[in-house]
Amino acid sequence: MSLLAQKYQLSAPIVQAPMAGVSTVELATAVTRAGGIGSLGLGHLDIETARAHIQALKLATDGPINVNFFCHQPETQNLERELHWLYLLTPYFNEFDSAPPSSLGKGYDSAWQNPALIQMLCEEKPTIVSFHFGLPEPSAIIQLKAAGIDIWGCATSLAEAKFLEQSGVDAIIAQGIEAGGHRGLFNPLIESELSLTSLLGQLHQHIHLPLIAAGGVMTGAQVAAVQLQGADLAQLGTAFIACPESAADSAYRAALLSQRAYDTAITPVISGRPARGLRNRMHTEIAALIADLPAYPVAYNAAKALHQIASAAENYDFAAHWAGQGAPLARALPATDLFNQLRTEYTHAKQRLEA
Repeated sequence: MSLLAQKYQLSAPIVQAPMAGVSTVELATAVTRAGGIGSLGLGHLDIETARAHIQALKLATDGPINVNFFCHQPETQNLERELHWLYLLTPYFNEFDSAPPSSLGKGYDSAWQNPALIQMLCEEKPTIVSFHFGLPEPSAIIQLKAAGIDIWGCATSLAEAKFLEQSGVDAIIAQGIEAGGHRGLFNPLIESELSLTSLLGQLHQHIHLPLIAAGGVMTGAQVAAVQLQGADLAQLGTAFIACPESAADSAYRAALLSQRAYDTAITPVISGRPARGLRNRMHTEIAALIADLPAYPVAYNAAKALHQIASAAENYDFAAHWAGQGAPLARALPATDLFNQLRTEYTHAKQRLEA
């Protein structure tokens, strides 16, 4: 058993990825109770709603839990650019006899320079707090560690991992290009295209912290494989989307379990930051307008509005159906059953490797 698996008393070295908007208390509870680490993506929620989710998860299980927040550097809103973006999207809204919203409003808050959020986390004391797109300021890291909370950061490159190590995190999520959802890039203009294998190779050689492998991992055998490459744990997201406990809607599940799962792509046009999902018209048409894209996360409000109008007409060409390159291996199983299968596959793979 790896160091982190021993520390958190896991029956298999598996973390269910946070996945804001898809993860639920029920999903995280099932994974933790089964012997993994259940996670909640809470970065899209206000502080008190996030607190309520953490409290509900703590009531449901006394095992290890991970709560995740976005930590982007907020950009000044450019109202002229945002209005122009809505103008460019008008023909797509018109397809559904609708018009775009009059403005994009405000995006959700970042964990960066957010003392009220840090205070709430120190009060609730989840086992682990993980951050995407960077880390909060050093004083926040000191507060969280003083409260006995483990801190995980996400890296897509060696440079990001070195920054995380120097900043005092307890473990690093190594996110390969295969991963679904948002790339954990600190700077969205500097893309790292390292595969999980390449990234783990670099980090295992130069980083002296436990690594959690993320990106395309869907089976227990793959969990064993990333451990051979230096990872302590594996973080699986797409693998859990089809579980009935997730918040994915029926169209999302159907797409994930269809031939469309074989075609994923990365685009920033949905949210304003690069993210991998099932390819649709956001990738094939609207991506051509990228030069006029507003900043993250305000751009996301436009995509959500368009998807809401289209989905009301049972059209899902503009959905943010996040999924990794391992999507064709998705299984529609209850989370406990899936975890038990993953654990069995992992155990068998380890036995073969040690034979």
